[in-house]
Amino acid sequence: MTIKDIAKLCGVSVSTVSRVLNNRPDVSEEIRKKVLSVIESSNYIPNNCARDLVKTKSDAIGLVVRGVSNPFYTDIIRAVEKRIDEAGFTMVMQQIGVCDDEIKCGAIMEREKRLQGIVLLGGRSDYTAAELALLTVPFVCCSYSNQYGTLNPTEYSSVSIADEEEAFRAVTELYQKGHRRIAALISRTDDHSISELRYRGYERALRTCGIELDSSLVIATGSFRIQDAYESMQKRLGETDDFTAVFAIADNMAIGAMRALREHGRSVPGDCSVIAIDGLEISNYIDPILTTLCQPMEEMGTRSVEILVDMIEGRSGHRHEVLTTTLRPGASVKSIV
Repeated sequence: MTIKDIAKLCGVSVSTVSRVLNNRPDVSEEIRKKVLSVIESSNYIPNNCARDLVKTKSDAIGLVVRGVSNPFYTDIIRAVEKRIDEAGFTMVMQQIGVCDDEIKCGAIMEREKRLQGIVLLGGRSDYTAAELALLTVPFVCCSYSNQYGTLNPTEYSSVSIADEEEAFRAVTELYQKGHRRIAALISRTDDHSISELRYRGYERALRTCGIELDSSLVIATGSFRIQDAYESMQKRLGETDDFTAVFAIADNMAIGAMRALREHGRSVPGDCSVIAIDGLEISNYIDPILTTLCQPMEEMGTRSVEILVDMIEGRSGHRHEVLTTTLRPGASVKSIV
């Protein structure tokens, strides 16, 4: 007898039986007693190999990761895998390049692996309904939303931070420390994604603080890579260093910028303060410790799976959750008031 047989005898899903076997709290007492009774009467002994085989065939959830080298995803992937396992499903992961199409990849996985649902980790923010017609199972956009697309909010789910608001918060933090010449280290101003959203937050913060936007202080790297941030900051410092602070849209980029600043004889935060958004583990171990707005990466991954499983099992429709960051003071920002 398999876990699938137990589920059929109880009239519940395989994932529900798995929750009972793993002593999960999200099962009603009535269902728990029913499942345990059937398990006892049938002398069922859990077989991990057999259970995994059954789940891989019929209870797989796909995770499509866009951007294979992005360290921001590490903790999210770990949380997604853990929550999928706890829910009684099996994770099937596919990593793709930043220029690849996550929707097409998800659609291929859905058919080949008989997926029950998909978590899209990182992706475009401008989907159309026609593009998403390729997917016929529930899906959740994790770490981003469809803010530049044409989708109705009832047509997709997402878990993310408010990128523009958090950028506004970071730049305002610098302003409150007395900084007026604040550079922005971004990927692009018009990528219709996270970089553009955080750039808009930078712009709005300057306007709110009564500071005129100086385009010469906007440093576009073309990517989120440390090397590109380092080289772009090197080039900017070779021209002029007339700023007292840098807002980097990602920790990775801040780390590259801080090295460039040091190599040009500018200490952080003595000569130039640096603040970012993300909260990567490595940014807590550089010198000085980076001041950053930490994203709740574990919660982001966990909530994405929980929303997806609720849809798979018919408990709810599409939902959107906006999580908040936590300021880690670090030691890379100095008050000059």
